[in-house]
Amino acid sequence: MKPRVLLVEDDRAIATVISEALQDEGLHVTACSSIARRNELIEACEFDVMLTDIMLDDGDGLETIKVVHETAPAMPIIVLSAQNTLDTAIRASDSNAFEYFPKPFDLDELAQAVRQAIAKTPSKSSQPDETDAGSLPLIGRSVAMQDVYRMITRVLRNDLTVLVTGESGTGKELVAEAIHQLGVRRTGPFVAVNMAAIPHDLLESELFGHERGAFTGAHSQSIGKFEQANGGTLFLDEIGEMPADAQTRLLRALQSGRIRRVGGRQEIGVDVRIVAATNRNLPNLIASGGFREDLYYRLNVVPIHLPPLRDRREDIGVLARHFLSQAKAEGLPSKAIEEKAVEALSGYEWRGNVRELRNVIFRLALMARDDVIDAHSVEDLLSTAKSPAEAAHSNAFEPALSEWIRSKKPAEGNVYQEAIASFEKPLLEHALKVTGGNQLRASRLLGINRNTLRKKLSDLGVIADQFIERG
Repeated sequence: MKPRVLLVEDDRAIATVISEALQDEGLHVTACSSIARRNELIEACEFDVMLTDIMLDDGDGLETIKVVHETAPAMPIIVLSAQNTLDTAIRASDSNAFEYFPKPFDLDELAQAVRQAIAKTPSKSSQPDETDAGSLPLIGRSVAMQDVYRMITRVLRNDLTVLVTGESGTGKELVAEAIHQLGVRRTGPFVAVNMAAIPHDLLESELFGHERGAFTGAHSQSIGKFEQANGGTLFLDEIGEMPADAQTRLLRALQSGRIRRVGGRQEIGVDVRIVAATNRNLPNLIASGGFREDLYYRLNVVPIHLPPLRDRREDIGVLARHFLSQAKAEGLPSKAIEEKAVEALSGYEWRGNVRELRNVIFRLALMARDDVIDAHSVEDLLSTAKSPAEAAHSNAFEPALSEWIRSKKPAEGNVYQEAIASFEKPLLEHALKVTGGNQLRASRLLGINRNTLRKKLSDLGVIADQFIERG
């Protein structure tokens, strides 16, 4: 069924133009010209989105939006108005309108906003499969996520720098991807770089590139992330882990829009949109001298905070079904989940947030025997699931770790790296074993990038092929 649009506009010419434009987009448009008729239609039918003028023959369309919210609370509302004043824009914002368009407006922009509204909050009238959850990478209908969606829509038609904050696993990169995919730079490249994953002495080269001979091992010229992202979006993840000298160069690049490769003399103009993210408290880092205050203000033009999963538990059901759909697409058994199982998931702490939930759902899809995941399967799995902090203090792990540390001499100076390597190798081997050697599924299970997994396997000498199930 086509998505349904309710258009409330008393100017017949404008109503005709909008209706034809939206119908060309494959939408079903029902038009009316009064508040009274609007209320009748909303009572009788379900719509995916409503477009409304403010000044109508029988009253102020904006003042009566409260009635619409009570009847159809999930339906996004786009406000149209010839009263192009700041007061009107503020009133539209205060009414929780999805978007506000002053007349005259661009029909293509209006159609794009309608598509975004429909994708964000699909209505019951179109009977969507919850596992699809729209075309956006972010999923959830909680009040907390609605605030995130509203902030995202505010930056789609501009190039303002965005700082995304939130705990690990909340989906900060998904916010960056949504801003890029739906924004004015969607035809350009999206380039992501994780500051915490790059050695400090290589970070400037990674960001800005280097010339041949700039340092030992620089056998050829290399293009950095800024140049790779030219014309698109550069996502700077874990920005709080950036060393001080690199912060200075980043600030200079953001201020001037120009970079210089390491070892180079020529400045290069770059046109990128910056989206940065961190799970750190940057004001606290500034107070301790770990982050530049001027860089913080340069990045924090538009702040978007992602809520932890424990603050949006009503989204767990739709997230779980979405992840089951993903698991099926990646070759895991097709599974459904009963409501009591969702209730069991909703009672869990989820310290790893959405990423942890995804991994649990993938394990359930792999290990649950029945086609429908029940509460018992969820409770069994969650009863044995432990966070890294809990595992470190468990009876099984702590004595072994203590004995391993005592066997090392402090003078060796490499205890940390050896401990991480000793833990990583069996972990990666286990992930490959339970996924039959499928590296894509293993990376999904672990919650890391596939290329990161490949590098770790190479560094640790793990041969993935030995885990492939052969018939």
